[in-house]
Amino acid sequence: MYFSNFFAFLFLISSSLFAQEKHSDSTATSAIVEAKTGEEDAPEKGEMTEAFNPGKMMMEHIADEHEWHFATSGHTHYSIPLPCIVWNKGGLTTFSSNRFKNEHHEEIPYEGLKLQEGKIVAEDGSFVLDLSITKNVASLLISFTLLLIIFFIVAKSYKERVGKAPKGLQAAFEPLIIFIRDEVAKTNIGEKHYRRFVPYLLTVFFFILFNNMLGLLPGSANVTGNIAITLVLAIISFFVTNLNGTKTYWGHIFAMPGVPKWLLILLTPVEIIGVFMKPISLMIRLFANITAGHLILLSLIALIFIFKSIGVAFIAVPFSVFMNLIELLVAFLQAYIFTVLTSTYIGAAVEEAHH
Repeated sequence: MYFSNFFAFLFLISSSLFAQEKHSDSTATSAIVEAKTGEEDAPEKGEMTEAFNPGKMMMEHIADEHEWHFATSGHTHYSIPLPCIVWNKGGLTTFSSNRFKNEHHEEIPYEGLKLQEGKIVAEDGSFVLDLSITKNVASLLISFTLLLIIFFIVAKSYKERVGKAPKGLQAAFEPLIIFIRDEVAKTNIGEKHYRRFVPYLLTVFFFILFNNMLGLLPGSANVTGNIAITLVLAIISFFVTNLNGTKTYWGHIFAMPGVPKWLLILLTPVEIIGVFMKPISLMIRLFANITAGHLILLSLIALIFIFKSIGVAFIAVPFSVFMNLIELLVAFLQAYIFTVLTSTYIGAAVEEAHH
């Protein structure tokens, strides 16, 4: 269990370097209302509303950014500025992301730096290394902290309640822990090798599950819907699988037994490609399913603003609630699928030759 928490820390460090993603310059999530201008003696003509852009709204909600934006009410923006950490020709610089915003919440340059498509760049085009704590990284810190707290409590309960029935958090998480150990790890990896991979599989399962669940909260970050995060998860699974590969495993890739040598010229490249396609499929599957779920929910909500009808709201809101319940199932299902496929790949890599 302690190894699992240590692995989660290593994952956090590596993924924070990849968790920068392009997003729209604007952070507003609602249409901007402007009054028509006219002559002083002209009669009042009312207000004109800028056309609602559902695509822009959805991309802003699922993208990463340098502040944690929750809502916009009129001209008031409710957000938490995040620390910017930048290395450029002037050395290491740290400052708050609100330096890039004026009193009207419009983007402005700061000390020769500016935001461009969600990234901090130099106005003069010089090299900039952006190591900032973005919304996705901040969410990773939150989920990492939750994982540490919960599983240290669970581990402590196991030590204090030896031979007793589980209680509290231990009772809540023990069925999942036993299920991953017995039905996933032992079944797919085998009795001989499964124990040393259980900590990794538990870490992957609960990390994805926690972030999937947190991503369904209003104003939350889209961590597992960020392809950079799923890429890091897939890369780690790739190395865990192939670094533990046996001679039999590599032999079936480069010199499949019973296959004519002339046919190996065709089959060996296919097998090598398959080694790399496995982590790619892990990466895309998790990213696509989580992102698609968020987009469906946002699309249903956007219908209310597109049609500007309370009748549409009576239809869209129940469907949104229903889809949110479906997303709870998907959150668990995607964590399970990623863990099962990873254990299957590991099982194939450590399998010994049959005599």
